[in-house]
Amino acid sequence: MKIAIIGTRGVPGRYGGFETLAEQLAIRLSDHGHRVTVYCRRAFASPTDDFDPRVRRVILPGLRSKYLDTVFHTFLSVLHVITTDAEVALICNVANGPFAWIPRMFGIPTVLNVDGLDRKRRKWSFLGKTYLYLCELLSLITPTRLLTDSRHIEKYFRERYGAASAVIAYGAEVPEPAAPEPTRLETRNFILFVGRFEPENNLELILRAYGQVQTDWPLVIVGGNPYRPKYERELRALADSRVVFTGPVYGDHYWELQRNADIFIMAGEVGGTHPSLVEAMAAGSSVLFLDTPENSETVGNAGVSFRHFAADLAEKLQYLLANSELRERMSALARQRAATAYSWQTIANQYEALLCDACGHVPSPRPLRLADQEES
Repeated sequence: MKIAIIGTRGVPGRYGGFETLAEQLAIRLSDHGHRVTVYCRRAFASPTDDFDPRVRRVILPGLRSKYLDTVFHTFLSVLHVITTDAEVALICNVANGPFAWIPRMFGIPTVLNVDGLDRKRRKWSFLGKTYLYLCELLSLITPTRLLTDSRHIEKYFRERYGAASAVIAYGAEVPEPAAPEPTRLETRNFILFVGRFEPENNLELILRAYGQVQTDWPLVIVGGNPYRPKYERELRALADSRVVFTGPVYGDHYWELQRNADIFIMAGEVGGTHPSLVEAMAAGSSVLFLDTPENSETVGNAGVSFRHFAADLAEKLQYLLANSELRERMSALARQRAATAYSWQTIANQYEALLCDACGHVPSPRPLRLADQEES
């Protein structure tokens, strides 16, 4: 197939989950013999980037606007894709739903990944939430196929709107260490949080809970928010001297932190399958997660949940810090669950099947690997 991936900031992935998804899919679908084009934003991609040469990147401008950058770039992307020989387009983000019909008018089926229920994020104004709710409604009719990333979100669309959607989760694969030398943080036990500084990620809750815990383990906070520097200053003011703010971290250093963290805290309350949560499980962290249907679906029995109270998180964290055997058991369960449910190869195969179905393409059988032949 000739596949276009639209709606992310581009590859290599330097921002968030959609960008990592685009990178992993582009490479793995290219391995399967497909021709993949990824539309990238100029602020996040450069023609000189070192990336898989089989993947075509189309770099188009965006806008320096928190609210308009995504839709402006996607509009340019769909105008470009209709001039190409693309056979199917994967469009990421419910905010891009209003444009999913344009490629279809020119014979290019579209698959829209709506991710989580973005309109419920506290960062949006009334106008932003209204727009995203409109996008949610349009997602029922504009794409050829609707895609969600968790059973909980699929259930929401089915029960609220009677709309069928495919379900494909997020993946994770822990790379081998790039260098044997440990970083400063690798030589000591630490607790890790990864995420953008947004209210619905409840970093204030984590900082208040951590302040109640007796430990010399640092809390390492990876992330930031260039659009809200005041909010970051407020978070830093809540932190005590044991908290380490790294800013956004990507690539090898990011995976060093994930591989070497003992405990990972996920306090996100909006979204489907959270990328950093799946990656922490694959890296073998002991996971503490906010008890939401989506997080519970992701973790299963491979972690410990906490309620939306600082005291409850503090109690669970203190107990986990004191029980190394429990941490080891949780680590093994998390690795096993990530390997069976969230491997990137499994996810890429599911996307391939969905994209084939959307455009009526019959996939060519691939030769069995030697290991597969031995198993059969």
